[in-house]
Amino acid sequence: MRKGYQGMVDGGDNIVEVSWESVSSILQVGGTVIGSARCKEFRTREGRLKAAYNLIQRGITNLCVIGGDGSLTGANLFREEWSGLLEELAQSGMIEEEAVKKYVYLNIVGMVGSIDNDFCGTDMTIGTDSALHRIIEVVDAIMTTAQSHQRTFVLEVMGRHCGYLALVSALACGADWVFIPEYPPEEGWEDQMCVKLSENRARKKRLNIIIVAEGAIDSHNKPITSEKVKDLVVQQLGFDTRVTILGHVQRGGTPSAFDRILASRMGVEAVLALLEATPDTPACVVSLSGNQAVRLPLMECVQMTQEVQKAMDETKFCEAVRLRGRSFENNLNTYKLLSHRRPDAELPKDDLSCSTNFNVAVLNVGAPAAGMNAAVRSAVRVGITEGHNMFAVIDGFEGFARGQIKEISWGDVGGWTGQGGSLLGTKRTLPAKYLEKIADQMRTNNINALMVIGGFEAYLGLLELSAACEKYDEFCVPMVMVPATVSNNVPGSDFSIGADTALNTITDTCDRIKQSASGTKRRVFIIETMGGYCGYLANMGGLAAGADAAYIFEEKFDIRELQANVEHLTEKMKTSIQRGLVLRNENSNENYTTDFIYQLYSEEGKGVFDCRKNVLGHMQQGGAPSPFDRNFGTKISAKAIQWISKKLRETYRKGKVFANTEDSVCLLGMRRRNLLFQPVVELKDQADFVHRIPKEQWWLKLRPLMKILAKYKTSYDVSDSGQLEHVARHSPKEAETGAI
Repeated sequence: MRKGYQGMVDGGDNIVEVSWESVSSILQVGGTVIGSARCKEFRTREGRLKAAYNLIQRGITNLCVIGGDGSLTGANLFREEWSGLLEELAQSGMIEEEAVKKYVYLNIVGMVGSIDNDFCGTDMTIGTDSALHRIIEVVDAIMTTAQSHQRTFVLEVMGRHCGYLALVSALACGADWVFIPEYPPEEGWEDQMCVKLSENRARKKRLNIIIVAEGAIDSHNKPITSEKVKDLVVQQLGFDTRVTILGHVQRGGTPSAFDRILASRMGVEAVLALLEATPDTPACVVSLSGNQAVRLPLMECVQMTQEVQKAMDETKFCEAVRLRGRSFENNLNTYKLLSHRRPDAELPKDDLSCSTNFNVAVLNVGAPAAGMNAAVRSAVRVGITEGHNMFAVIDGFEGFARGQIKEISWGDVGGWTGQGGSLLGTKRTLPAKYLEKIADQMRTNNINALMVIGGFEAYLGLLELSAACEKYDEFCVPMVMVPATVSNNVPGSDFSIGADTALNTITDTCDRIKQSASGTKRRVFIIETMGGYCGYLANMGGLAAGADAAYIFEEKFDIRELQANVEHLTEKMKTSIQRGLVLRNENSNENYTTDFIYQLYSEEGKGVFDCRKNVLGHMQQGGAPSPFDRNFGTKISAKAIQWISKKLRETYRKGKVFANTEDSVCLLGMRRRNLLFQPVVELKDQADFVHRIPKEQWWLKLRPLMKILAKYKTSYDVSDSGQLEHVARHSPKEAETGAI
């Protein structure tokens, strides 16, 4: 259906049958290739009558509508009127009575496409993550200019009624101030903001970033514009200030890996919902709940979304924030926690904090992962806000043993959010051979708690420290691990910091490789990804890039499957799509190496296609972190430090911290919709220590989806599909997934 509802009303060539080939090669294309248009005519019954006639002419009684709450509300009204519209068409002689009986029911399934993430009932709407990518790309570019010239930049981002983009962008870049419609600033905000900007300059900070949502308002519902903010800064402080309005840049560009996977999953779920629909099934919207696709009653979601705007109109801003959902509220609270250091007089004054002056150490362990620095920044600033002295350990457990420990302040971590790699340094070394030296350093520096950011080595390290508690009292302190690894192979967490950035790197690279094949027909590319024995990157990268196959350790394959894949690609080359893409996880099979698969494909494809191979290597660990990794690292670390504070208060006795129970050494992981603290000892049963992967991995359910989209004949496990549920059971946007 071209041009949305307008195309449905106009009919003709706007409604065309599509083939497998006609939708190939559009995965990486931004916007919508079938077009979209606002249609005033569809808002009238006469317009909907024309639309119904055009659908009947082609025997269409199932509609999948991708849009915002307005589009979905219109779809539901169209469904409710359907039988009446058909009767009217029959009475006017435009259709036969038989057609009325044959096409008596219209089934509607909605998918939410909105960069604002303003629809209640889903954790993330299609397009939001890509819009965040565009914003952060601009912010990162502006930061270099601002630091060079000591300027203040005011960035206006989209969000007429929803401040999600502005809020998450502010978290992701460490903005000094953010204005959103759901949470207007308090009276006197002008002076407060100027005082903060002045303090930043006094601390030699050369960069000030202020983010304004286009719909930002004050507590009296009056607009706060980017120009107004700029004029205020110039008039009161005299700072060199520039305004950048991002506008429709946020809607453009290639979609992110998360959006491609999300949209693919939503599309499959929509088809399943239509196939399973009965005349009594209410119109539903396909939503994301944690890492699962679910179906929710469409109009319940629409009504809840409209309630947010109603609350803002009535200046019930706390209610508006609550209605946006737990994740939005957490984002806001985390930003407030991190954006401004409270004076010492405002720090917590309970007896325990005052008398013990807790020292908390932070270190990175394992391979570098984009987002680690955002996690460290968050840990340091929340720790200081909680009243602790924060210490940074350089170069992991090895540096710990050597005494490479220094106290780190609020200002020391400024600007860390967008930095890739690990500014603290990180090593894969485990603590077992350094236990005595690390214990000495814990005692010398009076370390009362430990936060470890890393991958499987970090998990193994905490297990070793936990076991050493019996011998060394210094290790009887609260310890928490935050998962950070591109491999996404840590037991106890569906997602790890760094995996989203690596996935986007793989997807971008595959896009460029596929583009290079557009001029050279009949070519197959074999791409090797990182991940150790974990196939997350290869599998999800294959899904996001539109691969024909992805070989992973978790799903065994043999020469017969390789041969079948070659034959499949041989047939594909006979169509208009004359290129192939195959991904292989680095440790998927010790005998079927990347070289072997390349040589096999080259030999078997002789005369039909030629082959090229590419080993992505360590480029997957580098680069600036994605918006998801910045936000995830920031929020999960803040929660980890708050847990440490709680444990310190619980375990402080007679002037000393002593924590030797299993639940005092935990891993903080995301499980479906929630961040959960899990004792590392209890996770041992869930880990395959030989191959360093979790025994169960949620993303394996998506394996059939990639094969179906590559035109293999296979069945899709509908156990992953969601059942129709009421919105009340799921608070909207309760998780950041990628979720994302």
